[in-house]
Amino acid sequence: MSRIERDRHRATPHAPAVVRDVVESDVPDIVAMVHELADYEREPDSCHLTAEQLTDALFGPYPALFGHVATQGGIRVGFALWFLNFSTWRGVHGIYLEDLYVRPQFRGSGAGRALLARLAAVCVERGYARLEWSVLDWNEPSIGFYRALGAVSMDEWTTFRLDGDALTALGRARTPGMA
Repeated sequence: MSRIERDRHRATPHAPAVVRDVVESDVPDIVAMVHELADYEREPDSCHLTAEQLTDALFGPYPALFGHVATQGGIRVGFALWFLNFSTWRGVHGIYLEDLYVRPQFRGSGAGRALLARLAAVCVERGYARLEWSVLDWNEPSIGFYRALGAVSMDEWTTFRLDGDALTALGRARTPGMA
């Protein structure tokens, strides 16, 4: 019996999800789930995250990434990784949810809702203005789930990204007025 099959038998989807802060011993399972997420999002070859990178990001000298795990029956079934953003219009921080993932056999168990509820609670407790994230436009099950929670899509906004050669070229460019 594989580890996933053993976990499925130990943690039934009927057990309530328990959400807690990430600890270092969670890192290997979170990294595995990030790779599962990349596979689900049809980009398995684009995911290069290692346990060392995630450990440093979460627990290094200046952590800028935060996380929670959802467990059922002591088994890690999902996670949320997030960081702070800032609204200049509102003048306060918010949370940007980088990744939310629940293993397929535990979807519908309340783990995803519990993770998002914990992040919403962090926002409320700290006076943050909002909780934001992105979802692929073809991911209808997730879109429906988010809308059922009261989330709204920001259709008038378009996401831009600089990476790879374009990022390097701009970063190395001599721009007038740069010190």
